[in-house]
Amino acid sequence: METCTTNPISEDKRKLYYTTSEVAALLKVNESTLRFWEKDFPFTQPQKSPKGTRRYTQKEIRNIQLVQYLLKDRKLTIDGAKLLLKEKKDELEKKHEMVLKLRHIKTEIQSLRKAFDQHLNITEDDADGMAN
Repeated sequence: METCTTNPISEDKRKLYYTTSEVAALLKVNESTLRFWEKDFPFTQPQKSPKGTRRYTQKEIRNIQLVQYLLKDRKLTIDGAKLLLKEKKDELEKKHEMVLKLRHIKTEIQSLRKAFDQHLNITEDDADGMAN
């Protein structure tokens, strides 16, 4: 399963709350996975509206991203992730933020390379047309 490579919540800082389906789509996980992680990682639990609808804040989404990073990217068990979070949560948050930034840079570089390659192909096609 592919995890989120950038920080999707940084794009819309005006939005205060996200639904379970929005968070699941942003992070590319099932809604049931989010609910499961709430039980094992209480700091990911969202607020609930008076009707019982989960309302995730940006802080909770960042916490979920950290759990996702530990479980999916670093391949830790739930118990291993809990232990590591208990001992080094601040350090892990900094490392995870750096990983997100590096992934974003990688995506940008790949995009630039693709655009550059396309430009080279157009330029070569133009040169071939002029030679004939």
